[in-house]
Amino acid sequence: MIFFPAIDLKEGKCVRLIQGAMSTSKVFDESPTSRAKVFLKEGCSWLHIVDLNGAFKGKPINTKPVREIIKNVNINIQLGGGIRDIETIDFWIGLGINRIILGTAALKNPEIVKEACKKHYGKIAVGLDTRKGLVAVEGWAEQSKTKALDVVKQYEDYGVSAIIYTDIKRDGVLEGPAAEETAEFAEKINIPVIISGGVSSIEDLIKIKGYEESGIIGVISGRAIYDNRLNIRDSIKVLENNVKN
Repeated sequence: MIFFPAIDLKEGKCVRLIQGAMSTSKVFDESPTSRAKVFLKEGCSWLHIVDLNGAFKGKPINTKPVREIIKNVNINIQLGGGIRDIETIDFWIGLGINRIILGTAALKNPEIVKEACKKHYGKIAVGLDTRKGLVAVEGWAEQSKTKALDVVKQYEDYGVSAIIYTDIKRDGVLEGPAAEETAEFAEKINIPVIISGGVSSIEDLIKIKGYEESGIIGVISGRAIYDNRLNIRDSIKVLENNVKN
């Protein structure tokens, strides 16, 4: 499994939200590039970056800090937030982003997923942010009536590289991940799943690792890292070793 440290960008700074509410943002680092360098030094091979302002505006907003990370940190990056059309996907991949995460666009415009996967095979992921199994969009501000599983089923033959599955009620609250629910979801699809939301301890990672055979290939963590609840090197070691729960 891969450990993905999260950098959520709001007005150019690293922040964390509680359950996706912008009003709850707390600044953890003024320099996203410095934070990315720390993650690389600690052994991370990937970054998970979200343009929070972009997610709400529907277009890239935090372009400058993302450019600076790409230029100064030699690490794989998956990026989401405000990416709603092929032109924006082309733009980010042209800059060097390794994987694009489509959220709102994946639900509201399925054809863009098909087109993007065809044009940039292996570099497109779908982000599913859920409440009670239903997908939320527009930066989590809008709740749809669509089941997460129904969204994914239409993309199984497109070449989507991963599903980023986030349980919104657990995001940023450090109350443990929805490991069992995510594993059940992963078992029903043929696309690899990356779990996000609620990770607060090494014990949580060991629990998630025990569901690896279900199709979970990675874990995203943000708040637990910034609060020093998780040691990055230990986290990577747990996910890379053959640990069972």
